[in-house]
Amino acid sequence: MTFRPAVAGDATGLRDLEREANLVGLAHVFPAADFPFPDDEVLERWSRVLAEPGVSVEVVDGPEGDGLDAFVAHDATTLRHVAVHPRRWGTGLARRAVVRAASAIWAGGHEPRLWCLAANDRALGLYFHLGWEPTEVERRSEWTPYPVERELVLRGSADV
Repeated sequence: MTFRPAVAGDATGLRDLEREANLVGLAHVFPAADFPFPDDEVLERWSRVLAEPGVSVEVVDGPEGDGLDAFVAHDATTLRHVAVHPRRWGTGLARRAVVRAASAIWAGGHEPRLWCLAANDRALGLYFHLGWEPTEVERRSEWTPYPVERELVLRGSADV
């Protein structure tokens, strides 16, 4: 499970992995029958993210060309996106992705920040385990039904 830099041609795979992870991990927030996954919008967003200067996107390829197993994206201050395919949950891949991004942000001299859905207990459990702390800042998600997101920060040192 090796991370590699994502390229423009990975946009569809990034979208597909995000869909797979969300349909399983966030079904209680975005029930598919009520809120179908916004395939076109997410693909467009990934195309923009991949082209954005200052944003690092890395992926882990699945076995035998079977899609992507993980992705992580960050800029100089913020862990923007992380997902692991449900078939790889529990393998430590999410932890590796988060630590990878946080270490790069610390190396640039910033305290890493991220936004997480308040109802994403699985992700919040990982972040809290790794030492991330909630700030007092909340906002609404860009996706219908616009659930609450919480800002988290990793304070202290670069030793994540």
